[in-house]
Amino acid sequence: MENTIPSLNFHLYEPCNMRCKFCFATFQEVKKTILPKGHLPFKDAENIIHLIGKSELFQKINFAGGEPTLHPHLPKLIEIAKSYNLTTSIVTNGTKLTTDFLEKTKKYLDWIALSIDSLDDETNLKIGRAITGKHVFSQDKYYKIIDKVQKFGFKLKINTVVNALNYQEDFSEFLTNIKPNRWKILQVLEIEGENENSVKPFLIDNTQFESFIKIHSHLENITDLAPETTNQIKGSYIMINPAGQFFDNVDGKYKVSQSINEVGIHHALSEIRTDFEKFVDRKGIYEW
Repeated sequence: MENTIPSLNFHLYEPCNMRCKFCFATFQEVKKTILPKGHLPFKDAENIIHLIGKSELFQKINFAGGEPTLHPHLPKLIEIAKSYNLTTSIVTNGTKLTTDFLEKTKKYLDWIALSIDSLDDETNLKIGRAITGKHVFSQDKYYKIIDKVQKFGFKLKINTVVNALNYQEDFSEFLTNIKPNRWKILQVLEIEGENENSVKPFLIDNTQFESFIKIHSHLENITDLAPETTNQIKGSYIMINPAGQFFDNVDGKYKVSQSINEVGIHHALSEIRTDFEKFVDRKGIYEW
């Protein structure tokens, strides 16, 4: 398919052990209607990975959630993806990045993206970036997790959602110390049916978002900065929900395809909308 975005996000697992109030990947409608457990049976998820690999449409797969490391078979799914020579990645809050998990995945997992929205405990409590919404990760804890990830040899990406409570925060010292390979900086996004009842106190305008970018512009010599406004986010991702359906966010709400396992990759992909130019504009192509 011409100009297919070569990277996809598989939101494999709806459950999460944190309670981020602006989360745009809650998938509650999917859970209520077709997916009571919040995830596919292992064989169905495995089949989707095989279909993705055999399609030869993609170069990179990112496993997300919810919290993907809660999935008991995540290491095996990563291994299957790598068997198709896909660049493999996970987005995680870091709570389950145990030595055992890192040992199991070190041969097959290329990137670990760690979600860090604030280095201030009080801010993290207010936004819900805490286990069960109550127990935050201190900055020292993040340093220890990152040290372990880097010692195992994974490439490190930091994902930060910029919102009304952190847009004036300065991450410079932290980023200079850890030197991640990439820092994705996302403007907080409202999605109808996902977070519209809780996200409004956290929304910021483009000027506020740009002020956060300006604070950190000097870090370009430390890491690959990849800022994404809400407009750049919409339509620039190929995404699969926990039920195994492609979905897009072009209209500020989710439009879903039929089941990939039922109709195949090409047919399901034709039912959603993507914008390759936006993908390129947000620096979606980089050295994987």
